[in-house]
Amino acid sequence: MNLEQLRGFVEVADLGHFTQAAAKLHLAQPSLSRQISSLEIELGAELFHRARGNISLTDAGETLLPRARRMLADADTIRAEMGELAGLQRGRVRLGATPTLCISLVAEAMAAFHSAHPGVELLLTEAGSNVLIEQLAAGTVDMALITLSDALPVGGSALVRTPLLTEELVVVSSAEHAPVAEDGIDLDALSRLPLVFFAESYDLRAVTDAAFRAAALAPTPVVEGAEMDAVLRFVERGLGVAVVPAMVLLDRPTLRSVRLVDPRLIRTIGLAHRSDVNPTRAAAAMRRVITATAGELVDRDPTTMALVTGPTGDAPAR
Repeated sequence: MNLEQLRGFVEVADLGHFTQAAAKLHLAQPSLSRQISSLEIELGAELFHRARGNISLTDAGETLLPRARRMLADADTIRAEMGELAGLQRGRVRLGATPTLCISLVAEAMAAFHSAHPGVELLLTEAGSNVLIEQLAAGTVDMALITLSDALPVGGSALVRTPLLTEELVVVSSAEHAPVAEDGIDLDALSRLPLVFFAESYDLRAVTDAAFRAAALAPTPVVEGAEMDAVLRFVERGLGVAVVPAMVLLDRPTLRSVRLVDPRLIRTIGLAHRSDVNPTRAAAAMRRVITATAGELVDRDPTTMALVTGPTGDAPAR
């Protein structure tokens, strides 16, 4: 068994197609087929059901897939560690983060990290918290900035989730077309305004939907299904208002925010990683930068954000 065979197996499993997997790996399709056949002979089990136009995993393939991902991730970690012996002049960090954090905390942290370690490659995966937990378990990211909640999947006993900060969800409107009083707005008044809603894949959408349901309120959407950048641009143009994390409003003078009262909606941001995988020097350095950056952001807006100073663990701080 070798890493090339495992990499080929994982690509075929992900794509469900030998020809597409071979193209992605820059191999001839017959070469990839021979790799997989050799792996099956060595393991003594077929890994794929091969029907015309349909490739699917056998029970043996389903068993091998998470282990193959883990082995490839460990191999990448070893390469990264060997490349860091010169003192973070080289290396790689694979960071996952939710979309709302990518335009705030992540952008600030990556800029600071790159300035200190320009030779380290930064790979960013943008996805919802549930998906990021799965990717951590599979070993495809080194760490992830997520929104902590009881609804998140466990992700395995080795997954550690460390709360970093809490922040309020605020109501944002155009600075030129502000329909909201400066002293705040309650959920009932908010439901009567034109609202710009995030896509349902956003953790934030689930929080706001749950708040409206609990209050038996029916909001008035003017746009639904938008991504973060589009939501802010629509609001900026005066199309409506939106409920967003306070952090995303930093350095955005064309937008104005007021606090949401009755109820206040607060989310906890955490940094998740696996305890059974030793972090590379680059990954450990990135964790320190993220923690320091979180503190700097809280200092800029201590009214709506706060650092978590209690014990760390799986339970979110409220």
